Amino acid sequence: MVQLQNDWDELLAPEFGKEYYRQLRSFLRHAYATQKVYPDMYRIFQAFRMTPYHATRVVILGQDPYHGQGQAHGLCFSVLPGVPQPPSLQNIFKELQADLGCTPPSHGCLLEWAAQGVLLLNTTLTVREGCAGSHVGQGWETFTDTVIRLLDRADHPIAFLLWGRGARAKKSLILNPIHGIFESAHPSPLSAYHGFFGSRPFSRINDFLRAHGEEPIDWQIHEQIPAPVAALGGLHEIH
Repeated sequence: MVQLQNDWDELLAPEFGKEYYRQLRSFLRHAYATQKVYPDMYRIFQAFRMTPYHATRVVILGQDPYHGQGQAHGLCFSVLPGVPQPPSLQNIFKELQADLGCTPPSHGCLLEWAAQGVLLLNTTLTVREGCAGSHVGQGWETFTDTVIRLLDRADHPIAFLLWGRGARAKKSLILNPIHGIFESAHPSPLSAYHGFFGSRPFSRINDFLRAHGEEPIDWQIHEQIPAPVAALGGLHEIH
């Protein structure tokens, strides 16, 4: 049984008992037993552990985890210290510097954002090594669509940051007028120069939060990470 150790447990408990999720769990058991799959099975739901429902103020929506060795750790676009920054993350830091003057860090760990209420959510939470999109269509989209709908029901303003066609397709799930939607091209090198660079998402989100009486996000990633990686728990998340 998945244990997130915060208010996501009660909200998501019904999903874990549904037939689509039982089929997804069976698929994952086989995949982890026979292939190299990322992230580690203890970190599939790390984004939810790091950012409780009630504390979520920003949602950054990715597609699926990084599929290279040692990269994915359960937070979209983030890699742990010591892992080279993927090109998309490098472009995010470039835009952050141009937008707010934040100094690009030497590492790519985004735990500081998660600790401030930025839910770093992929629409598909697992991937086979070296094969982007390999777990698309197995049930994760049903699960994460439910997550987006739950967030849409929140009674406090949330900024949804949608990068790229896949994320922007989720716009139809966000209906509550108190929320803000910020969208642009994906930070991938293939599309960053076609609407991502110059989109100024970080300052725009902070302006939105201030306008609703909320504290802005400190987007600067520091060299010294103040918070450790959350405890991984004692159960495999697919059992």
